[in-house]
Amino acid sequence: MQPLESAWTLPPAAYLRDDIYALELERIFRRSWLAVARLDQIPEPGDFLTLDLVGQPVMVVHGVDGEVRVMSGVCLHRAALLAEGTGRRKLFTCPYHSWAYDTTGALAAAPLMEGAEGFEPGACRLPQIRAEVWEGFVMANLDPEAAPFAPQVEGLRAAFANYDLAGMVVARTLTYESGWNWKVLVENFMEAYHHIGPHAQTFEPVFHARDSSVPDADGPWSILRMPPAEPHASPDALVQGLDPSQQGALFAAVAYPHLMFAPHDNGMAWYQLFPSSAGRLTLKVHVCLPGHARALDDYEAIADAAAAFTDHIHREDIAANDLVWRGLTAPMTRQGRLSPLERAIWQMNQWWLGAMTAPR
Repeated sequence: MQPLESAWTLPPAAYLRDDIYALELERIFRRSWLAVARLDQIPEPGDFLTLDLVGQPVMVVHGVDGEVRVMSGVCLHRAALLAEGTGRRKLFTCPYHSWAYDTTGALAAAPLMEGAEGFEPGACRLPQIRAEVWEGFVMANLDPEAAPFAPQVEGLRAAFANYDLAGMVVARTLTYESGWNWKVLVENFMEAYHHIGPHAQTFEPVFHARDSSVPDADGPWSILRMPPAEPHASPDALVQGLDPSQQGALFAAVAYPHLMFAPHDNGMAWYQLFPSSAGRLTLKVHVCLPGHARALDDYEAIADAAAAFTDHIHREDIAANDLVWRGLTAPMTRQGRLSPLERAIWQMNQWWLGAMTAPR
């Protein structure tokens, strides 16, 4: 990989080819820490939510013992899915043959199995997936040998310590079906250069592209800082205790491959990606506010306004990403030069190349 001053984008094949996406599944997604939930989405014992984790149906469960677990959502009997959506349960009963599991994944009931030789209900437990809670995010990793997440991103945590990310709560969730490679979305998220284009009337007057910066990183992460055009400290900001360099600023951060969040002095947007092919993904944008804001009389109005603005900005990005995808699929398209303002893309490309070529 070239130094930033002489660096290029990844070739179009890195975004388009199904065999490269299959290699990403093997070498990146099934070996990386991925965000599956926020703690506030499963606040009480018995609360759960379900999702597809790189092809594996999983349940994120707040156990009655207080532990948060991520486990397979597939019945050990005939492989039916145990649950869908969200809810609160003490038992997960399979809708097919009524096998039931408790909130630790242990088998609690297996009706009419008398006479099955060697069957030991006490030895049956849903496969557990490695999980960590980091700054309120429930992180999961399908690789049992992966290094712990938190030590790798200590620099990222420290950069946002003043925001109390762990105290943020999901106020609204926006869902989008998108027709591009997942890296197109991450790259767009991690550079402010495009403020002069798609966001010329929204972000650029407030966060000038030319003023954005990306610091060095000591782990698998990047931070984009977008200072305000007119620095200020707002006494009405929902997030207090920020230092002068943070007041009024917007940040975008990513822990590779795609834990993406954007802290600011009124909350945070969390972008949760679910790639499904080389050219398709589902995106959930979770609009998060400080937990104390729930006590405000106008909390619902604040949440609605934040969601509406987030949706407006993302629709500007959708139009831009659609153009990029159309261009990437054109036969004459080749690699392009990176701008110094695209340092975060350069950082991620180096990580991506290392992950894709690492021996295993």
